[in-house]
Amino acid sequence: MAKVKGVVIVNTERCKGCNLCVVACPLDVLALAKEVNHKGYNYAVQAVEDKCNGCASCATVCPDGCLTVYRAKVE
Repeated sequence: MAKVKGVVIVNTERCKGCNLCVVACPLDVLALAKEVNHKGYNYAVQAVEDKCNGCASCATVCPDGCLTVYRAKVE
């Protein structure tokens, strides 16, 4: 059975750091960055690289549509 690996891409300039995606992630993959974007918000980042399973819970709860989740089968 093939494993599924996910990658979360964040549009850092649109993200307002509401933290909803961080809370929604069942695997604790996301976190808020210490850096800020041009608007002064701490944006979300994928803090753990190989743990994401691509469930897209984070993208579902994002009110501004800042997250895109990609899934790939890993053999």
